[in-house]
Amino acid sequence: MAESAAPAGGARSDPLDVVIAGAGPCGLATAVAVKEHGLRFQILDRGCVTHSLTRYPYYMTFFSTAERLEIGDVPFTIPEAKPTRREALAYYRRVALHHGIAVRQHEAVVGIEREPGTGGAGADGFRLRTEGRGGAAAIWTRAVVVATGGLGEPNRLDIPEVRDEYDRRVVHYYTEPYAYFDQDVVVVGGGNSAVEAALDLHRNGVRVRMVHFGTKLDRGVKPWVRPDIDNRIATGEILMHWRSRVAGLGRGTAAIKDHETGAHIEAPCDTVLAMTGWRPNRALLTALGADFDAETGVPLHDPATMETTVPGAYVAGVLAAGFDANKIFIENGRRHGALIAADIARRASYNGLISERMSPAATARIPSASGKVSRPT
Repeated sequence: MAESAAPAGGARSDPLDVVIAGAGPCGLATAVAVKEHGLRFQILDRGCVTHSLTRYPYYMTFFSTAERLEIGDVPFTIPEAKPTRREALAYYRRVALHHGIAVRQHEAVVGIEREPGTGGAGADGFRLRTEGRGGAAAIWTRAVVVATGGLGEPNRLDIPEVRDEYDRRVVHYYTEPYAYFDQDVVVVGGGNSAVEAALDLHRNGVRVRMVHFGTKLDRGVKPWVRPDIDNRIATGEILMHWRSRVAGLGRGTAAIKDHETGAHIEAPCDTVLAMTGWRPNRALLTALGADFDAETGVPLHDPATMETTVPGAYVAGVLAAGFDANKIFIENGRRHGALIAADIARRASYNGLISERMSPAATARIPSASGKVSRPT
């Protein structure tokens, strides 16, 4: 398939200052910051704006309060303290409109390669390969930000030799209960996602049992949800299998194994809802040669700038947390964009690439060589 150069800058002879892969909340926050610094940029997402939020349960309420999810100095004003999924989806689209952030939606970044001498002042730049509804394209840029989030690949259950049956009966996303009415569903997990899904299913006519490898629910289960799930388990309305895992799938059944005693039971099961978490997709950074901590999966980076071990390549949002998706949320990942934009602007300014495009306020926010932010007098 032939590639076309990206419009509005991004050709090899006219590289952008930065391209952002991922238009979740942290990617959008980065786009706002780089725009405020006068940088030429594009932002792409394999899905729609805040694609990962569209996969959350339809009636979910965030744990964080609204002000902790704000980006781009746009107030997140709602009647209640904690926003719903629907309110968050509307809010982040309002941010994009307010700041004029044009996201290239449904266009995936499928590869990033170093391009010698294209980054300005003799530095290396990058060539991004993308695939979208309009076909394949190439974009050249001096810097790249990978903000692809934590929903790269699901943590699949270890059920050998049932690939076709697995793909047909095991679900890793939960949105609403109605498709499972009057059926037997096994919910795997002991965290918020598993607990809220189990309760929602139970309240809507689904026969639910839970399977968890631990001896109790995770500490992070929302405190206002905990009494409800504890009572449903205590009364047997939701059956609970502690210290257990799903070891196999039969016709209309699931084999549940107690990993302490080794005992098996065959439980009625139409669908397994595996709320077992997700792994970030590290393929783009790996292909660039970025280094990772072997134990934590965290891409090695400078926390002051979010630059990885590949000069000019940055990481933002949940991807920076490695294997522990509970370490970085929207409320702390949203700050990465300002760090990244300031560092890219500082380098571009030193190279004489963007000074004529920057406002005095943006120029004042550029860190000096010592890393300190200069302040207007």
